[in-house]
Amino acid sequence: MGKINVTTNGIEGLYIIEPTVYGDERGYFLETYNQADFFDAGLTMKFVQDNQSMSKKGVLRGMHFQKRYPQGKLVRVLRGEVFDAAVDLRPESKTFGQWFGVMLSAENKKQFYVPERFAHGFVVLSEEAEFAYRCTEFYHPEDESGIIWNDPDIGIEWPVSDTSGVILADKDKKLPDFKEWRESLA
Repeated sequence: MGKINVTTNGIEGLYIIEPTVYGDERGYFLETYNQADFFDAGLTMKFVQDNQSMSKKGVLRGMHFQKRYPQGKLVRVLRGEVFDAAVDLRPESKTFGQWFGVMLSAENKKQFYVPERFAHGFVVLSEEAEFAYRCTEFYHPEDESGIIWNDPDIGIEWPVSDTSGVILADKDKKLPDFKEWRESLA
């Protein structure tokens, strides 16, 4: 059945994945993950953990990553709409420090693959959003890290008209900026 459409965006390893949706008057059906279809498209990552969250409008979760146990994430929205962003944290990459973002919604059914060694985050644009993601590594809370969401050196163009309305976890308010994080690598 299945088959997916995979598009790239100029940053190696980031992929937008659009599954085939079969719909009729009763509703729709789609395969959110089919290993054979992914492998046929050259996406050979192996997943070990599935996660799901629900957030209210204005909640921004990010920009997160794990240091010693980096996670690749296949993300999608089950209900609502988010703007999802990823930042390349691979110092050897020609796109180091660059970002890419995509709108994900229950309506467009797009998925976004964010590989290991990227910071990842999203902001909720609808009244609520349910967000699901499949990871290539287990979550290690002691290994969690991140960079601040609004770092001017990175310049993510978050589609929020009033940034004072962004709701952050206390831990995310204290994240270092990109320059501080880079200096910590030395």
